[in-house]
Amino acid sequence: MTMERARGAGPVEGLDYEITYGKRRVPVYRVNATPLRGIAPVPESAFTGRDNGLLACEVDMQVLGEDFLPAYTIGDNSLVVATDSMKNIILKEALAYGGATLEGYLAHVGRTMIDRYEQVHDLRLEVRELPFAPVMVPAGDGRVEESVVLFDHRGGSDQSVASLHLRRAGDGSEVVEHECGRVGLRLLKVTGSSFTKFVRDEHTTLPDRGDRPLYIFLDVFWRYRDSADLLDDSHTRYVPAEQVRDIVATVFHQFVSESIQHLVHEMGLRVLERFPQLAEVRFVAQNRTRDPFYASETDPGVKVYSDPFPAYGEITLRLARKEGD
Repeated sequence: MTMERARGAGPVEGLDYEITYGKRRVPVYRVNATPLRGIAPVPESAFTGRDNGLLACEVDMQVLGEDFLPAYTIGDNSLVVATDSMKNIILKEALAYGGATLEGYLAHVGRTMIDRYEQVHDLRLEVRELPFAPVMVPAGDGRVEESVVLFDHRGGSDQSVASLHLRRAGDGSEVVEHECGRVGLRLLKVTGSSFTKFVRDEHTTLPDRGDRPLYIFLDVFWRYRDSADLLDDSHTRYVPAEQVRDIVATVFHQFVSESIQHLVHEMGLRVLERFPQLAEVRFVAQNRTRDPFYASETDPGVKVYSDPFPAYGEITLRLARKEGD
């Protein structure tokens, strides 16, 4: 196929086009959002809601579809919604949103875009929490309590994430894909984890470790059977990322694992047991276990470890319910 053609002559015959464009990493700080209430408790977590005095996040927006192809092939921008306009909608609708969750806010923004621009048919949105925690301050009677005006940015800590794909349907829109998650967990258990009886041959230098301090980086993601449960304003079947985080941490604390694979499988089973409204859960885990250097001659529980070789192992797992289960 020859690529010689007149400049701006349109799509090239014989090529398939797939396009997206949008705005990335729009920071949003909504003050005094609607409190999150109605959360069902689980045994592993004390989380049952939050005040949402500060709801902070970053939002990505991408539009999909061949309606915007002329902008690429002939320089025709007549249907293009500027990414600066996307940014303004993301910020403006943070004020208009009356709900209490990041996922609900994301859906609100997406519906607003599709309602406003008839050429927008498919929209992909992602959100990442910017973690802020209320600072503990004196209450005046010898107690301490959470401040309602001062928040500490927990940079580098785990954060909630979500993605939604909305598509035009009739006079409105529907969620056709979704995923929620909690990413950036860093968990180190000093005892109660092992790795033994693996394949040994001429390439093996790693010794069996019957009890090791297991350090993992962990991302966990989940999908609902029905996205309506995710976006229901009553939140009775909403799965908070804080509860998922506490569940996987509790399993890590309680479970004596033979490997990271063994551990994330147990975590997945517990999450699905606690939340029957979920269709699946998946994990991405990194093995960041430190290397042993010295141990006390008088107390075998006293040891010193240091950073390992920078390469690390990665383990993934996806557990999905079968149809009808």
